[in-house]
Amino acid sequence: MINRHKTTSVKVGNVPIGGDAPIVVQSMTNTDTADIEGTITQVAALAQAGSELVRITVDREEAAKAVPYIRDGLLARGVDVPLVGDFHYIGHTLLADHPDMAQALAKYRINPGNVGFRAKRDKQFSSMIDMALKYEKPVRIGVNWGSLDQELLTHLMDENAKLDQPLEARAVMHEAIVQSALLSADRANELGMGADQIILSAKVSAVQDLICVYRMLAQRSDYALHLGLTEAGMGSKGIVASTAGLSILLQEGIGDTIRISLTPEPGGDRTKEVKVGQEILQSMGLRAFVPVVTACPGCGRTTSTVFQELAQDIQNHIQTSMPLWREKYPGVETLNLAVMGCIVNGPGESKHADVGISLPGTGESPAAPVFIDGKKAMTLRGDNIAGEFQQIVQDYIEGRFGDT
Repeated sequence: MINRHKTTSVKVGNVPIGGDAPIVVQSMTNTDTADIEGTITQVAALAQAGSELVRITVDREEAAKAVPYIRDGLLARGVDVPLVGDFHYIGHTLLADHPDMAQALAKYRINPGNVGFRAKRDKQFSSMIDMALKYEKPVRIGVNWGSLDQELLTHLMDENAKLDQPLEARAVMHEAIVQSALLSADRANELGMGADQIILSAKVSAVQDLICVYRMLAQRSDYALHLGLTEAGMGSKGIVASTAGLSILLQEGIGDTIRISLTPEPGGDRTKEVKVGQEILQSMGLRAFVPVVTACPGCGRTTSTVFQELAQDIQNHIQTSMPLWREKYPGVETLNLAVMGCIVNGPGESKHADVGISLPGTGESPAAPVFIDGKKAMTLRGDNIAGEFQQIVQDYIEGRFGDT
């Protein structure tokens, strides 16, 4: 059992973050926010995939003007996902000049590294906090090492150089990231914002740096924390790096909301980052999103591709069916299925699943025993094993999770 680091609960729209709330999966669009229809379509897709918050870029006048129309367009489609405005450089101006946008957003993301520079920093940061207080919106104070406050970093480097035993430069950078977040939160407190309106993040792109800075934040504050490896990368590299870093922190009870910042392939599916985030949480036993399909990797005993094809068919069937199943069969996300390829581990693994099938391996008799709730229920034979097994799964779902 993972004991989570106790943090203050924050409400973002209708989604609680921190406290005793489940860890929240969020994502971000890569459309031009000024493209209203394109952004609505992508937000809706991300929400349908399971993103519980969606962040959109608000970088200029045209984007700010589009936000209320995006919110209204989503509601017209029945999509009530909270929208988070991602602000940089001129967020204070956009929030002041576009009250409809300020109201339509559920949360503001503020980067203390580029909210303003030198004498303007506090004035512009304070202006954004004032707007958040006016419209009763929480904020995420999101530090990113790619845009870290250079004055703060230089000051800490100078102070470190005076020590008898100076720290390594990387350790000083970690401290600068953490201080940037905490000092900004302190300033927000001074302006009247409570801990229940603040989420902190400290984004870096190397796994060990991520683990270090979030451990420091967790030790030194009780703010809700958003986890994510920034610029994680493309494909398996981004998935592996994000999983490695976030899993360690989540195992230590650190983190209240996550985003997997994958670089999509050209024309790729943006919802993949949502699915990866869900799979991390589900693999660790922290949340359940979709039924789990346990399938063996295959070996010389399974030269047939039948079990691979069946496992893929079941996985695809689950993905396409989940939007309906969530509504019709509450609790179906806890279902555990097994599709095994031979007699060595097949029957045993199948018994551990709610519904499992052990397909014949190379040289085995052409029979596939099916186990339901740990007991052998039947044996399938012939050319339609896949179709019969899918029907067995459907019948089980209806019987266990359907209306009684």
